[in-house]
Amino acid sequence: MLASNHSVAAGDRVGPVVVAGTSTPAGSVSSRSSRRASAAGQASSSSTAGGPASGRGTGATRYGAVTGNGARTAGSVNAPCSVTAGACQNLGRHTYARAMTDATLPSPEPGERLERSSAEAVLAEAATAVDAAGESADMAPLDFPRRLLLVHAHPDDETIGTGATMARYAAENVLVTLVTCTLGEEGEVLVPELAHLAADRDDQLGPHRLEELATAMEALRVSDHRILGGAGRWRDSGMIGTPANQRANCFWRADLDEAVRELVAIVREVRPQVVVTYDENGGYGHPDHIQAHRVAVAAFEAAGDPAFSRDLGEAWRPGKLYWTAIPKSALQQGIDALKASGNEHFFGVDSADDLPFGVPDEQITTEVDASEHLEAKVAAMRSHRTQIEVDGPFFALSDHIGQRAFGIEHYILARGERGPGDGPHGREADLFAGITHS
Repeated sequence: MLASNHSVAAGDRVGPVVVAGTSTPAGSVSSRSSRRASAAGQASSSSTAGGPASGRGTGATRYGAVTGNGARTAGSVNAPCSVTAGACQNLGRHTYARAMTDATLPSPEPGERLERSSAEAVLAEAATAVDAAGESADMAPLDFPRRLLLVHAHPDDETIGTGATMARYAAENVLVTLVTCTLGEEGEVLVPELAHLAADRDDQLGPHRLEELATAMEALRVSDHRILGGAGRWRDSGMIGTPANQRANCFWRADLDEAVRELVAIVREVRPQVVVTYDENGGYGHPDHIQAHRVAVAAFEAAGDPAFSRDLGEAWRPGKLYWTAIPKSALQQGIDALKASGNEHFFGVDSADDLPFGVPDEQITTEVDASEHLEAKVAAMRSHRTQIEVDGPFFALSDHIGQRAFGIEHYILARGERGPGDGPHGREADLFAGITHS
C-alpha cells in the first residue's frame, strides 16, 4: 500500500521533547515495552492521554531528551486505543506525547531468555539510544549543525516515502523534525480486529494512528514530531467527492493563512536548512497531500520574510526545498520483479506509465541511499499496522528487491541551489549538498 487516507494536526510533538517549564509530558501516549510489541504486530497495551495544552511555548527546549513515564492502562493494541478525541485536542504544541523508560518494563525471571523479532530488536536499540539522549544537556535547534524539516499529510506517509532518509539523518545527529497535518481518521483499516475504529463506525482511528506514529518515530530515532495546529485541529479530508471532503474542519478546507502561520512558527523555531514535502499534485492527487504542498511552499517563503508575522519569531529562510518522488524506472522494476515471481498484483498494471504517480527519471535531482537503515524503516512501517501490509508479495520476493527498493529514496530540488552530483546519474547524494551550515 503506497498511500492511504489519514489525518494529523499541526504543532503538537509526539515524541520525547519537553518545553522548559513543563514538568510532565502532556498526553503521554505509550510506554516503550508496548511500542516494541506493537511494531512487531503483537499484543501490547493501550494508552491514555491527557493533560493541559502547553501552547506554542517559549524558552529553551530539550531536543531528544526524555522525561517522565508514559501513563498506560493494561490491555492490548487489538483493543481500541483509549486516547480519546478530546484528549488529543489537549496535547500541547511543544510537548511530546510519549515517555520512554525501562521502569515500565517487566523484569525477566532469572535465566529467562527473551525472544525478539527483528522489528522488536530495532525498536529496542532505538529506545536505548533515545533513553541515552535523556541524559544529555539541554539543546536548542541551533546546537545541531544540520536541521531537516519534513511536512507530511498523514501518519505513515513519512515512513513510506522518507522513512529511510529520516533514519539516516537522525543517526548522523541531524535534527529531524516531522510535521504531520492530520490524524488520518478516514484511512482504511487493514487489521480486521481493529475495523471498528474506522470513521464510519467508532471513528477512533485518528487517536490509534497517533500511537502508531509515535512507535514509528521511535524506530526511526526521530524525537521531534509535531502535529500541525495541534492534534485534531484539521481532520483527514478523504478523497474529492466523498462526505469527508465536505467537512468544515477537514484539512482540504483549512484556512491557508492559519495553516501557514502554524508552520512558519515551527520553521522559525527549528530553523531548518532543508524542507521536504510533496509536489503540486501531492504525489498522487490526494487532497491532503496537495494542501500540505501548498502550506509548506507558502511557509517556506513566508518564514524568511521579516515583515511576515513578527510575533512568530525571527525570520528564517531555509536553503533548499525538495519534493518527494518515485522514479518511473523504480516502479517498473517493482512491476517486473513481481511478475517474474508469479505475482502480477501491482495496482493491476504492466507499465509504470499507467500508474497515477511516479516521475520521469530525468526529473530526479537527488538520490539518498539509506539502505543501511532499511531495518529501521521496515520496523517503522510495521508500526503503522492498520495501514501497511509489510508482509505482502512485494516484500517477500526471493531476492528482496522489494525491501532494497525502500532503502533508496528520491527527491526533486524545487528551491535552492543544487549541490555537487556525487550520486548515481550525477544526482545529489545528500539533501544538504552544497549547504553552508548555520
